[in-house]
Amino acid sequence: MSNIMPLIRNETIKMVKKKRLYIIFIVLAVLVPMFTYAQMKSAENNRDKFGGDWRLELQQAITDNQNSLGSDRVPEEYKKYRTVYIQQMQYYLENDVNPKEPNGVTFTREFMNNAVGLFIPLLIMAIASDLVSGERTTGTIKMLLTRPVKRWKVLLSKLVTLIMFVSIIVVSAYIICYVISGAVFGYKGFGMPIFTGFKVVGTDVDLSAVHAVDQWLYLLMQAGLIWFVSVIVAILAFMVSVLVRSTAASIVIMMAALIAGTILTNMAASWQSAKYLFMVNLELPDYLSGGLPPIEGMNLGFSLIVLSVWGIASLIVSFLVFTKRDILN
Repeated sequence: MSNIMPLIRNETIKMVKKKRLYIIFIVLAVLVPMFTYAQMKSAENNRDKFGGDWRLELQQAITDNQNSLGSDRVPEEYKKYRTVYIQQMQYYLENDVNPKEPNGVTFTREFMNNAVGLFIPLLIMAIASDLVSGERTTGTIKMLLTRPVKRWKVLLSKLVTLIMFVSIIVVSAYIICYVISGAVFGYKGFGMPIFTGFKVVGTDVDLSAVHAVDQWLYLLMQAGLIWFVSVIVAILAFMVSVLVRSTAASIVIMMAALIAGTILTNMAASWQSAKYLFMVNLELPDYLSGGLPPIEGMNLGFSLIVLSVWGIASLIVSFLVFTKRDILN
């Protein structure tokens, strides 16, 4: 392993020199203030409407969703989501906890929860999709493979570097969200209780395992799941980068898969076998908050196993192709 470290160092230098890495941070620094401003205006409107009484606001949200359940214009699938939402909000109301208390920590939790399905994977894809194909396009892969180092070590150094930068991006997203939103809503909220352990059974919520955790602990669990999702997406993009010669084709393939996953998540309730697709299993933090799974029967353990299988299979394909195929032509 001693000759891997110089390779990792070399890959790190190449990654740091890429402009797209800094574009990712710029995108976060531009978009997070926009979402923060939108959240601030929403909070102001609700404060004017309900006089700052969060219980009244939550009760109104419950009533609105209850009224929509009787409408024929609301699809049955949306009614299931609203039924689960009503039961969860009633639990928060009965236990005197405001799930949307405006502060930097709550904003960060909500933003990352919404970003894990598409936004974060797209950022990860931007650095993972050209790790090998980009070097084949420019021809630098030939110079790399002429060194007296086994090919699997070359690929392993790229993979290790990729996981390092995926971790940096996930942590940076949390820090940027917290710092920017905290400047508007305040930096308190780490000790606020959040309920987890909701178990969806059909259209009902099993409350027997529900318990309160501090928001900092919830945030830590959420970050672990988002990091896992990000690594799997990075490994898949890494495999595509090995399989295709063109960076553009690599990006288009991954982008199409991720966007298709977003559409399938909303439409796949009646397509049972879709639960084995990686893109339908990306929203792992929903299991923490007790959201309705995209397909009945899915749970956190199932999604972790499906994503792990996709990740392991992608690694096997990547190393087999890279070590056996004539990459130089």
